[in-house]
Amino acid sequence: MVVPMTSLLLPLMVILILSTLTQISYAQNSPQDYLNIHNKARSQVGVGPIHWDTKLASYAQNYINQLKANCKMVHSKGPYGENLAWSSGDITGAGAVNMWVGEKKYYDYKSNSCAVGYKCGHYTQVVWRDSVRVGCAKVKCNDGRSTIISCNYDPPGNYIGQRPFDIFEVSLSFNHGSF
Repeated sequence: MVVPMTSLLLPLMVILILSTLTQISYAQNSPQDYLNIHNKARSQVGVGPIHWDTKLASYAQNYINQLKANCKMVHSKGPYGENLAWSSGDITGAGAVNMWVGEKKYYDYKSNSCAVGYKCGHYTQVVWRDSVRVGCAKVKCNDGRSTIISCNYDPPGNYIGQRPFDIFEVSLSFNHGSF
């Protein structure tokens, strides 16, 4: 029996499409994806890069695995700084970090506070100068739709009365006299 070529190609195309979709679902969830966005935000305010830490990533994964049953965002109250993100659908790690960095517009450096009625603590943790290690994890909740992402930071940030970074203003003076 001769099988038409088109009937062989269809299953191969389905496999190819499914493997492509699987790869897309992992896109923007690698350690480097998390780091790229963190470090871009940090460099914009003159803070050095943060580095991936597998111990922190493991801590994040272990903790959010406990949250996936009810999918409620509750901080771990552990020894690290922590940012959590929740979505009713799928959110990438890059999407979560971008959301936190998006709080930048609500942070006022002069008063070292957030605009009234807004949050900016996720942003300040991302750019906290003393935090040099980060580890993140993602879990799909048991409802089959929602997603939680956690990033943990060491040393932790967001200490009351401290600024996340320093801005050094450059003052120019011109000597109009003779040398």
